[in-house]
Parts: sequence; C-alpha cells; structure tokens
Amino acid sequence: MIKREPKSYWALATFLIFFVLVAKGQMAEKAKPVIENGEAQVVEAFSDPSKWIRHDLWVETEFDSDGDGELDRMHVDVTRPEQTESEGLKLPVIYESSPYYAGTAGLGKGIFWDVQHELGEPGKPRKHPNVTRVGERPIISNSQVRTWVPRGYIVVHSSSPGTGLSDGAPTVGGDNESLAPKAIIDWLNGRVKGYTERDGDKEVKAYWSTGKVGMTGTSYNGTIPLAAATTGVEGLEAIIPIAPNTSYYHYYRSNGLVRSPGGYLGEDIDVLYDFIHSGDESKRARNNRVVRDTEMKNGQDRITGDYNDFWAGRDYLNDMKPMKAALLMSHGFNDWNVMPEHSYRIYKKAKEMGLPVQIFYHQNGHGGPPPISMMNRWFTRYLYGVENGVESEPKAWIVRENDKKDNPTPYADYPNPDAKDIQLYLSAGAPAQGKLTTSKPKKQGTETLVDNYSFSGSSLAKAETTEHRLLYTTAPLKEDVHISGVPKIKIKLASSKPAANLSVWLVSLPWTEALNTKITDNIITRGWADPQNHSSLTESEPLVPNNFYEIEFELMPDDQIIPKGQQIGLMIFSSDKEFTLWPEPGTELTVDLDGTMLTLPIVGGKL
Repeated sequence: MIKREPKSYWALATFLIFFVLVAKGQMAEKAKPVIENGEAQVVEAFSDPSKWIRHDLWVETEFDSDGDGELDRMHVDVTRPEQTESEGLKLPVIYESSPYYAGTAGLGKGIFWDVQHELGEPGKPRKHPNVTRVGERPIISNSQVRTWVPRGYIVVHSSSPGTGLSDGAPTVGGDNESLAPKAIIDWLNGRVKGYTERDGDKEVKAYWSTGKVGMTGTSYNGTIPLAAATTGVEGLEAIIPIAPNTSYYHYYRSNGLVRSPGGYLGEDIDVLYDFIHSGDESKRARNNRVVRDTEMKNGQDRITGDYNDFWAGRDYLNDMKPMKAALLMSHGFNDWNVMPEHSYRIYKKAKEMGLPVQIFYHQNGHGGPPPISMMNRWFTRYLYGVENGVESEPKAWIVRENDKKDNPTPYADYPNPDAKDIQLYLSAGAPAQGKLTTSKPKKQGTETLVDNYSFSGSSLAKAETTEHRLLYTTAPLKEDVHISGVPKIKIKLASSKPAANLSVWLVSLPWTEALNTKITDNIITRGWADPQNHSSLTESEPLVPNNFYEIEFELMPDDQIIPKGQQIGLMIFSSDKEFTLWPEPGTELTVDLDGTMLTLPIVGGKL
C-alpha cells in the first residue's frame, strides 16, 4: 500500500521549491544601468572600486609623428565594472585624453620668453626644460572614474602623442592631436587594432564597449574632445569641453598682437611644447629639432603677430565641417587664461551647423564644469539614447553673479535674444575722466596717452588722473544694466612710433578693493589689438607716425549685470603689464574722440 503524505506536506514542499527558484532567479539577475528622470543613476553593483577591472594597452594610429618609420601607438587605460567581464555587460565610454598625465616641466625661471623688449624685435633666447616622466602602469589617470563608473559607464584615458608612454611628437594643436583620439574611438568600435604592449603583436579588443563614446576634460584636456570631434569619427556621440583652447592663435595672439595668456606672461606655443614633452627620451631630440626648432620657430612669428598658415592649422574653427557630435560647452566669463571667446566661437559655429548644442557659462575664472546633473543628462541622452528632452531645453545656462555654480539661470540662447546693440560715444576729459554717452557730441578733438608698462591695468583704472590711459565713464546707472554678448570697439588713433600695443578694458566703477570683492566687481571685459593690423589680420604694416588709422575689434564675450549706482568705464591704454610685451615707455597714442565708438549689447537696449 502506498503511504500518502498529508496535504500540508505538499503545500510546504511546493512553497520551498518556489522560494528556492525565486532566490536563484534573484541571484542570477544581472547588474545593469539604471536611468531615472533622464539621468544615469549610481548603481551599487558598479560602485566598489576594488572590483573594477583596470588595464592598459596601446592603440595603433594612422600617423608616424616621431619619424621612426613605425605608426605611432597611443597609451590607453581602461576602468570598467567587473560585470563587463563576468556577465558580458556592454557599456558606453567616457573618454578623457591629455598631454599632462605623465608630468610636466614645471614653471622654472627662464623657460618663458622675455617680454621686455621693443615691438618688432626678437626676445632673448629662453631655456628649454626637460620633463621627468611620472606614473606607473596600468593607471594613466584616475580622473572621471569615481563619477562615471558607478553610473554605468566605462572610463578610458589616453596620453596624447609624445607624452607619457604614447609614441609620437607633441605638436600642440597639430593634426596628430586630432587623429590620436580618433584612433582610440575607432578601437572602441572595433575598427583599428590595440595591443597589450607598445611594440608587441598580441591584440586587445574592446568587446565590452557599445561603441558609444563621450569625451570631456578641462583646458588642454577640453581641447582634445573638440579636436577628436572635428575628424567626424563615428561613435563619438557627445563632447563636453570645459574651458577649451579652440585656437592657439587666439590663445597666444589677439587681433595681431603678441599677447600672453593670463598668469603666464611670456608663454608661447613652443613653451607649451617643452612643458608637455614627457614622451620617449630617445625620440625627444628629433622631435625638438623637427617640431619646436623648425615648424614652431618658423611659424609662430613673435615679430608681427600676424595670422598665418601655421596658426590656421591650429584653429579648430577651420576644421569643423565633419563634426557630428552633440556639444555642451562650459566656460568662465572671467577666464583670462583661456578666454571666453574660445568656447563662444565654436558654440556659434556648431549651432549654425545644426548640431545639438548647449552652453554653460559661469562668472569665475579658468575651469569649472557644468553641474553634474547637466553633464549626466547630456551623456545619458547621447550615449544611452534616452529621450530625456535635452534638445528642447534652453540653449544657454548662465550662473548669475551671486548664485552658486550648480544653480545656473536658463536663457533661450547666448547672447540673450533680448540684447540689442547700443552705441556709446566719447567726450573729452583727460587726464581725468571723460564721458561715455549714447548721444554723440560734436567736435571733441583728440586726447593723448603715454605708454608705460610699469603701471598695471588695475592701477590705471583706479587712478583719478594719469597720462598713461584715457578713461570715459557713463553717469551712475539708474537701473541694473544687463550686458549679454560681444562688445565691439572702433578706435581712430595715431601712434608716435611705427608700432604700439593697444589695450582696452571695460570696467565697473568705482573700483572695489574690499576683502570680499567678487571677481565680477571691477573688470567687465577686455580686449587687445595691434594697430599695425588695422587693415588685415594676415598682413601687418608699420604705422606712419602721427597718421590716424581706424581699428575695429571685439572684446571678450560677457554676460554680466552691472548694478545700479555703478558707472561703466571704457579705458584705453597701450601696454598691458600682465598680457603684452613691455616696450620702452614713452610711445604716445592719440585718440580721435569723434572717430571712436563703443558698441555694447544690452538686454532691453537701454542704458
């Protein structure tokens, strides 16, 4: 006889079997990215650094920039969640490239050009430092990894040509600096080969990559995403350049004038070359001879400051036609190192090309990324393909003067669509202050300043009277004035010598020197130009002393609210101690007030 178990026994057994099956199912559930509110969320399974897989490799490029007869290979590192190995998970990539990862030459005495000499004369020879390479395999950099790996991305770094363990020569904006990141993106998409060693033949494949790549970085590291995007490489879906140098001419020259980046007086493109040249020691002498001492020496032209083929080849605006990547730009309006024009000129062109664009501007200096949420939405949209609506959001996000950087104000575009150009004219007042008005006075004649580099721009702006600048101010503002866009200046002037520096500052007065002074309190914006380039940026000509010339140029873009009670001041002077060459004092610049005009883009069109 068959013994039958009670019904309760079978119920319990069924429950236990069901429980085990559910538990096994839960255990077998694979980790995957989580998207909420249009953003990739931190996933616990991706967040333990001890479980991340980290390795390096070399990707073969299409160029031989160190002249050794072999195609250059770029050193690459990878940081990825362990699930890309254990569970076959494929993820998109956040990629940053840099010439700085393996160390730099530092800022030792004598490596910059001596700026104390007459215009049109060569400076004294400078010192050439050597870089001692740092870092150990397999980690090139730890940047980006703690932000993006937990959110379901793989992070990749590469050392740019001629730096670190990458082959090649640094060219500071040359073609190889665009083609190098292109090669890494091609490798991530299976189109070119990667190897376990610099000179080996064992291949490495990016089987864990979806092929969707986003790039970001700050300063030079922000330039490289743009460089890569100008190649039109398939797979580079979005870039977020932060304070990028988009033209080495605009970095080291200004409207024909030899002009240093703020904080680095006497720097030029060959100085930056020496600063980053951390690559193979056996290749450095050849690279120096071919790149620095030939191409750069013949092309950079510290004598005239003219725009030429050398500089045109290092201006990414000229290379944008193939670009397809969505662009989120970030910059500071008070960045006097890589000035705010760098981002605006590229944003403007990308918008004209119909690319997805946004721009984030803050009021501080060099660097400063957009809020992480903004970056996250951008990458989620274009790397994960999530329709989160970023295309329909306002194009411009600007941090107002008293707000925190993570709380930008949205605007339809930049410049503000409600801004209208108004013209301001000059009334005599030297050596004190003249007037700046919207009505054009008659027959104001001329006023003269005497160049003297030993006086800083700030000291000239604060001075009640001085012969070393001309200053014209509005009446105290009755209401706040919102400037948004690119101010322009037309100056009619004569020089007592065949060459002269020309510097223009727009300032907010009275000048503030309190301990809690904000970066926006005094200098509104600035600009520089070479009067010898009054007719052409590519061909300068000596000035005929005491002949008048008309010069028109743009100041740096800005978006700033000048509070009521302040005065807007236009200051015209010659040598700018922090930025220009220092010729012997005494050059006289005479300004024809009737032929000089400032154009300001003002929201509402009223001053």
